[in-house]
Amino acid sequence: MADALAYLRSSAAVRERAHRLLSAAERDELAHFAVDGARLAPLADYVIETIRARYPKLDVPYHSRWRHFEAGGVDRWAESRLRLKSADEIARARFDLVIPSVLLDAGAGPSWSYRDADGGVHARSEGLGVATLRMFESGLFSADSKTPLRADAARLQALEDLELAHGFQAGPDNLLTGLPGRADLMRRLGAAVAARPDLFPGGRVGGLFDTIQGRTQGGIIAAPAVLELVLEALGPIWPGRIALDGVNLGDVWRHRVLRTGDTTDGLVPFHKLSQWLTYSLVEPLEEAGVAVVDLDGLTGLAEYRNGGLFVDGGVLRFKDERAALRSHAVDSELVVEWRALTVALLDRVADAIRTKLNLDARSLPLAKVLEGGTWAAGRRLAAEKRAGGAPPVRVISDGTVF
Repeated sequence: MADALAYLRSSAAVRERAHRLLSAAERDELAHFAVDGARLAPLADYVIETIRARYPKLDVPYHSRWRHFEAGGVDRWAESRLRLKSADEIARARFDLVIPSVLLDAGAGPSWSYRDADGGVHARSEGLGVATLRMFESGLFSADSKTPLRADAARLQALEDLELAHGFQAGPDNLLTGLPGRADLMRRLGAAVAARPDLFPGGRVGGLFDTIQGRTQGGIIAAPAVLELVLEALGPIWPGRIALDGVNLGDVWRHRVLRTGDTTDGLVPFHKLSQWLTYSLVEPLEEAGVAVVDLDGLTGLAEYRNGGLFVDGGVLRFKDERAALRSHAVDSELVVEWRALTVALLDRVADAIRTKLNLDARSLPLAKVLEGGTWAAGRRLAAEKRAGGAPPVRVISDGTVF
């Protein structure tokens, strides 16, 4: 059972099971989506066009939450870091900021936006990022008013729905999807931090930096090892999920085609927010002198921009076109199928992009393909096809998955 749990908490399991479902799709064994492999090459060209428009010199940064803090070309984090003194304290504060911010990054919905103090108005992921940065700066997550740039277990556990709504400028005229779920997730985060002082020394979210730093070998750590630590630390926060031997599995769901004949039978892991978080921890770690290797050991992210890219780009097709008109639960087989195919196809399109650009995985890792990249191209295609840029698959969200 311990081996099964460790496997399901690995990026290797995410990749392996996603590719198994892609193979099944190519044999036309799936109920909801068909795959048109001939559409992959032109879609890779579309992504390359998007990359070159955004980064003409191909100097693509990592896909991470830090890009959203820079919405509108403003480096807002630079304003905060000037208030911190040591390199380690900067790293802890960056963890304190980015972990809650990523966990609050589930889809905002089509009508919500955030007006920043500088007058800029930001929606969707950028708006959520800027809003959470401003909450962090104000000390909303800190238990000590004299040191606002931190996130403490005690304060997070006491966070009220209305406080978070105020921070997001959310209300009847500015509806934010899944607000109660987001607030509950913050309280669960606080409880998880308090319960694991071995992983979060000092009862502080940023204590996880010290734990990771202490587990490096010669100042080096592999990205999949960071993910496994994140999953161990944050596993208890996910509400109402599948459990294995009493352990909450998090972003793991069922698909009937994935037969293994063991305790993991039918289970498909994604760990989208946890992998997004791991990508977002790379820059703070590297700035603090920790070398993060095997970045491509992580997978693409199973979310609606990457997934929408393949549907809107014709690589994935609904077998029942009426399904595009209905809303689907996160745990529905259709959504699980879509997300798994997305992860596997991201590997395929990344390989095609590298071949076309004559680059290798070291110079263009998946983290840069996503940023350059597939996520932006998915948003661009959605905007071309639908007013408001809504994704092609309608998902009922509770604010804790996408």
